Amino acid sequence: MKAWFGAFGGRYVPETLMAALDELDRCFEESVEDAAFADELARLHRDFIGRPTPLHEARSLSRALGFRVLLKREDLAHTGAHKINATVGQALLGARLGKKRLIAETGAGQHGVATASAAALLGLACDVYMGERDMERQAPNVLRMRALGARVIPVTSGSRTLKDALNEALRDWVTNVRTTHYVLGTVAGPDPFPRVVRHFQSVIGLEARAQILARTGALPKVAVACVGGGSNAIGLFSAFLEDPVELVAVEAGGHGLETGAHGAALARGAPGILHGSRSYVLQDDDGQIREAHSISAGLDYPGVGPELSMLRDAGRLTLAHATDAEALAAASTLARSEGILPALESAHALAALEGLRSRLGPDDVALVNLSGRGDKDLATYAAHGLGAIGGP
Repeated sequence: MKAWFGAFGGRYVPETLMAALDELDRCFEESVEDAAFADELARLHRDFIGRPTPLHEARSLSRALGFRVLLKREDLAHTGAHKINATVGQALLGARLGKKRLIAETGAGQHGVATASAAALLGLACDVYMGERDMERQAPNVLRMRALGARVIPVTSGSRTLKDALNEALRDWVTNVRTTHYVLGTVAGPDPFPRVVRHFQSVIGLEARAQILARTGALPKVAVACVGGGSNAIGLFSAFLEDPVELVAVEAGGHGLETGAHGAALARGAPGILHGSRSYVLQDDDGQIREAHSISAGLDYPGVGPELSMLRDAGRLTLAHATDAEALAAASTLARSEGILPALESAHALAALEGLRSRLGPDDVALVNLSGRGDKDLATYAAHGLGAIGGP
């Protein structure tokens, strides 16, 4: 068992969950060595998720920026985001453990939709915890979860966002651990969740690495991904950790880092304990967790996964951030130049491309993980003028 990433990770949970975490760890280690499990996962990748997802050359955007931009199209995976990769894998583990019910937390709703889809596929009951504020700004995904047979449970405590939904999901699991499997949405939480989610999301990077070598004959100069908890980022970065590829981790700049209203745990946080593991978290001088802010529900989280925390301290990541306004502008640019409407989370990664102009030339390639589609964010886009004819 590898519970730690350097000084980060571990298990900071009630004693009642230790046996369940040990059980999950054993099941995971056995499953990844099981050819039948691998075959079933590969079948679902192909027939249910729609993998491999394509690599799209954004020609108009590339001309405007002065370097080549290739988009890993996770927005084209079933349910519209990368979340389905880890959800299907974890749901298979839950079924293998004999659990009859799945629970999940969700912010932007994509993890909830993916969990509800996997539960329906496998004939399992499904409850999803979602902050009341996120339910309002991601209403389409609430409807999708309910249509798939899941019960969406509003969380009214705290900031009514992702952090609070994760708190409630963990409380549920403590109470119902014998019958319930927790499908965690990111590479955070107590061990083995960071390793489990990383493993199932690594398909993104493995595919992208092979695709870009086949397309260009070389590795990208940079790989770019947005970072909330970090599952889409580590999914992409994992394939390039030993390569001379710059890894750009783009956090939520919110209203600006100087305002304190942001979600940049790697850039402005400090090591601490959140949701069962040690990682970089936003906290005050007394060690109390600070509220995060992002226009994107999926990045509105005050922490980040332990592996990304380790990579940050090792100097392996280039830290960047995009403000709410910059993300909105990047989404509009991609929509009107490439015909692709990205999720607000993914728009943060796109916004960071502007900062690469000074060090990338016409022959250099930036690989961007387009982690999700923007249907869920239409109300937010419209509220900021992106839905108006001839608007920004």
